Parts: sequence; structure tokens; C-alpha cells
Amino acid sequence: MTDKTIHIVGAGLAGSEAAWQAANMGAHVILHEMRPIIETPAHSTGNCAELVCSNSFRSDDTEYNAVGLLHEEMRRMNSLVMREGAKAAVPAGGALAVDRDTFSEGVTKALEDHPNITIEKGEIAGLPPAEWDNVIIATGPLTSDPLAKAIADLTGEDELSFFDAIAPIIHTDTINMDITWFQSRYDKAQGIGTGKDYINCPMTKEQYENFINELTTAEYGLFKEWELPSGSKTLAEQEEDTPYFDGCMPIEIMASRGPETLRFGPMKPVGLTNPHKPDDEQPYAVVQLRQDNALGTLYNMVGFQTKMKWGEQTRVFKMIPGLENADFARLGGLHRNTFINSPKLLDKQLRLKAQPRLRFAGQITGCEGYVESASVGLMTGRMAASEILGANFETPPVTTAHGALLNHITGGADAKTFQPMNINFGLFPVPENPFVTMPNGKRKKLKGKDRKKCYTSRALEDLDAWLNEIQKAA
Repeated sequence: MTDKTIHIVGAGLAGSEAAWQAANMGAHVILHEMRPIIETPAHSTGNCAELVCSNSFRSDDTEYNAVGLLHEEMRRMNSLVMREGAKAAVPAGGALAVDRDTFSEGVTKALEDHPNITIEKGEIAGLPPAEWDNVIIATGPLTSDPLAKAIADLTGEDELSFFDAIAPIIHTDTINMDITWFQSRYDKAQGIGTGKDYINCPMTKEQYENFINELTTAEYGLFKEWELPSGSKTLAEQEEDTPYFDGCMPIEIMASRGPETLRFGPMKPVGLTNPHKPDDEQPYAVVQLRQDNALGTLYNMVGFQTKMKWGEQTRVFKMIPGLENADFARLGGLHRNTFINSPKLLDKQLRLKAQPRLRFAGQITGCEGYVESASVGLMTGRMAASEILGANFETPPVTTAHGALLNHITGGADAKTFQPMNINFGLFPVPENPFVTMPNGKRKKLKGKDRKKCYTSRALEDLDAWLNEIQKAA
């Protein structure tokens, strides 16, 4: 092939990372983004890699957490998302959270400044033109209707979708600090965290029960016709008809599953001590707020994604102690998340079997989460560049986080029951020797943190060996 141009449709996390990786390998990239000419229900800017839900990339623990391992692997592969994430980091305990504006602006500038990348604004309304020989579709959870329909027509598959929910964001200076306090669970301090990275809103048993009652009887906005054709209206009907992803479950749906569900979920009080009432037992329940920008002027409600009508959100959430005078910078919402049946439709190089010139990257492939989306974009960008430059590309070993995730979405998962998946140790092959020899000579099976460390150590060792082989081939 003489045309070394890769067309990438969608400048979200996956598309941005794919463009960066392919361009750094020497390919010319045209990155197509429809925003702000065509808006989506969730975005507010035309920037690349805009974060529309949480501002957290989740755990940054590289030794004992699969997400943290994925972070480290991406860093070792010169990830743009991880580089700009580090620059935009805000305190979040052991997690990596970012100032969303600083982050997306940093990614956008890096792509605009790259000599091998051209950014073009405008919608690709349908399948990319036939003359585009090397295409990456990274349109994410809000793929435009014309393109989604074209993909469905091409593959013969019905469109698959679930719903991602957005949590409210509050202006910090309207939070009552005479009631709330700063503390991470168990005072955990990692990375740039201090052990006081969350604002905690305590509840008594009576306050919690009243809150649950109002939450489950509040008025909820109807889904738009294009989101839920069945037109279901009640909370029970919505739960029955809507294929929610468990990792982003609306707070009211969780509450409807039982009065204690939230107290053992996002409102669990463990590891927290109220300094305003040091002699009391731990609170019955706690709502946590996490810093949302570098200035610390905004905090988001952790785990409080919702589809309540905006007026109801204000009324119900102001019942939370400390938030009685809260000023909401953004209220919650819910949006469609579209993905394809990747194990059936894609080959091992993430190419569409029905039309191999088309590759897919990011959440549309059925991975779930910011860093997972970016990591699949990273791999797809390298695959596309290798092909267009006439080089072979071997996927990373399945013992690595990248290899495990790619394996899952390209055949490791059952196509009949395929659902979006976060990276987790369950996707990795079991270590060949998950035992340790004790001082008395007996062998003991690795458990807990020791077992997790076995996974991460093996992954990074295998990743480095894979990268060394790529370097030799170059």
C-alpha cells in the first residue's frame, strides 16, 4: 500500500489514543470528529477526549489492581491519555482522577500539534467512503444514528445498547463543612492523595430511610423515543426494559433492589469517623463527594448516577446532610451506550470480518471504562499503522492487561451473552504456578494480595519482553 493515511472516526479517548499511536509510528492520520458541529446528549465541548461521566480513571495501584496494571502498561507504551492524565491529576486517594477540562484541552493540543495528524470536523453520516482503505471507527457509546444503522445493516446484527448514567457535580463552597468532613476510607493515601480526598456526608438511620423512600418514589424523566422505543414510564418498567451496565447503575435502580442496597454499596459507612461527633459510632450511611477539578471548586457525588428529573434531583439530594444548600454545577442524566457484538463480528486485529478495511476501537467494541477504551484505541492505532506501513503486528500476550482485554472482546467472551466488561483479573489466564513454598517446606496456594501481585508481576514482565521484541524488529 502506498497511501499511508489512516482515517479515524471519533476523537474520544479511544480515537485520540489511536491517532497518537499511529502517528508516532509514522502513519498520516486524519481524525474526524463531528462535535461541535453535531452535538451529543452528553458532551458539552468540541474537545478531543472529553470526559462525560466520572472524572476518575479508577485505581492507580499497579501491584494489586487490574485497572492500575492497565495504567502502567499504557504508560510503558507512551500513552497520550496517561501522559495528559498525570498532568491534570487531582487528589482522589488511591485513584487517578483528573480535572476534566485540563485533561481534554491537553489531549486536544497534543493532537493538533502533531505533524502527522489532521483533525477534521464534521459527521461521517454512514459508512466511511469506499476509497478509505484503512479506517478506525471509534465513535464510542454515542455513535450517531446514521453510522450505527449503516454498521447494523452491514453486519446483519441488531444494534446492541445499554445506558450510561452521569452523576451530579456540586460547587464546593455550597457544601456545609460543619456537618461534612474530609477523609478517605481508612485514611488511605496513595499517589498525590492525602488520605483526606473525599467529602463525607453522614446519615443517621432515620435520615437514610427517609432518603431511600424519597429516592424510590421520586419522579423520573422519560427516556427519549430513540433511547427506549417501548416508552416505559415507571421505575419498575425502566428496570425491566433497560439493559443497564452494573458498573454504572443509576442510584434509584440500586435503591429499588432493597432498602439496604445502597448502605452496602456507594453509601457504605465503613472506614470513616465523623470528627464532628468523635464519641458516636460510625454513621449509619455516608454519601461521598470526590474532587472534580484541579482547583477543588467542584465535587461530584460518587455513585449517584441518576435519571431523576432535574427538579426532583435538587429536592431529593438536598435531603443529604451537608447538601441542604448545595448549588449544582451539573445535574445527573442518562444516555445510550452503543456497542457491537465484537466476539462474533471482529477478528483478532479488531477488523470487521464483513469489511476488513474497517477496524473498531474503544467502547463500541464492548470494553467498558475510560482507560479500557483508551487502551483498545492504543492497540488499534498500532495495528492500523503496522498494516499500512507493511509491518507485522503481534498482539501482546494474554497474560498482560492489554492482551487479556483484547482476547475477551475478540473471542474470549461468549458471543451469545456478550456484555461490556471492565478489565479484571478474571480475564487473565491463571498463573502456571500459583503456589509459594513456606519455610517448613510445604506449598501454599497464593491468595488475596499475593495472588494479585503474581498477576501484575507476570504481566509487566511479559509486556516488557513483548515491547523488546517490537524494538528489535524495528
